Amino acid sequence: MVARPLGVAVVGFGWMGRVHTRAYARVLHHYPRLAVRPELVAVAEEVPGRAEEAAEQFGFAVATRDWREVAADPRVEAVSVTAPNFLHREIGAAMAAAGKHLWIEKPVGLTLADARAVADAVAGAGVQGSVGFNYRNAPAVERARDLIAAGEIGTVTHARVRLFSDYAAHPESALTWRYERARGGSGVLGDLASHGVDLARYLLGDLTELTADTAVFLPGRPRPRGATAGHTRAAGGAPGPVENEDYVSCLLRFASGARGVLEACRVSVGEQNAYGFEVHGTRGALFWDFRRMNELGVSRGTAYQDQPVSRVYVGPGDGEFGAFQPGAGNAMGYDDLKVIEAYRFLRSVAEGRPYGATLADAVRSAAALEAMAASAHSGAWVSVEPS
Repeated sequence: MVARPLGVAVVGFGWMGRVHTRAYARVLHHYPRLAVRPELVAVAEEVPGRAEEAAEQFGFAVATRDWREVAADPRVEAVSVTAPNFLHREIGAAMAAAGKHLWIEKPVGLTLADARAVADAVAGAGVQGSVGFNYRNAPAVERARDLIAAGEIGTVTHARVRLFSDYAAHPESALTWRYERARGGSGVLGDLASHGVDLARYLLGDLTELTADTAVFLPGRPRPRGATAGHTRAAGGAPGPVENEDYVSCLLRFASGARGVLEACRVSVGEQNAYGFEVHGTRGALFWDFRRMNELGVSRGTAYQDQPVSRVYVGPGDGEFGAFQPGAGNAMGYDDLKVIEAYRFLRSVAEGRPYGATLADAVRSAAALEAMAASAHSGAWVSVEPS
């Protein structure tokens, strides 16, 4: 089978734009039977010179500072939107209206209304839409989901999802758009808790209600003196206020009757990408830590008390592991999860049906985040708006 060329573009070329571009470049190495072949047509980035550097490094045919040129380019059939959160709604809806398939990063805008607007635009245009919930793509997470669905740990009773990191812990971390309500929206809610909600839903089903508490631990940061990418420092910059939360803790209730705890923090000194979950059932439990991404802790049986936990290495029969490694114990990494995401997006385009996380998942995550913010303000339990 000869794959047909598919013109792709990337809008926003910070760290995540690079990750998407590398995923496009690698996807056929791992999925040679994919029916489409991504070709890098255009890159858009408003920071002067950055798009040109991307074109030189990765081979984009066109470099521009204006994403509207991408929307108008007939050679572009699919677009990755990796721009800051406040641009998601405008760019995402415009790309869909222009007939472009959309791979957009979470949390898809600043609000539930933003996520819904992009989802509606995708549905109205009849294009495919994928969202960057990459952690669900880890083969160990997919194996955990299969074990839960098969009843291997009995009926799920409770779960804990944690997302701790220190990327914003330094007091000299630059006051970028991430810390502003107008451009970043929520703080750790959108950045990390959105992933936590998606993991919880992917494993255990829909949420019905929750109660949450949030806090800002570093109320001020120095303003950057120039363009930034990722999490940079700005020692000596003029101080400015942090407008969104550093920390959230949340109690969850699921439609199944299970209970959960979700906790996320971006200023956890001593923690680097400490993401993972524990799921407990009436006959066992599952444990996953992103830092040991290819391992799953499994406890199952009939002992109930003093039942041991086995450390299982995922292998070619788990999720998409076989597209990357030939046997258990060979490690996969973060970028591989984005290659899986690229594959599922491109497969959706090729076959005209969704694979992987969709805009509907983004809307459900945004509904939970909005409920968390409302609960943190009121101190009460809040229902999670159904999709």
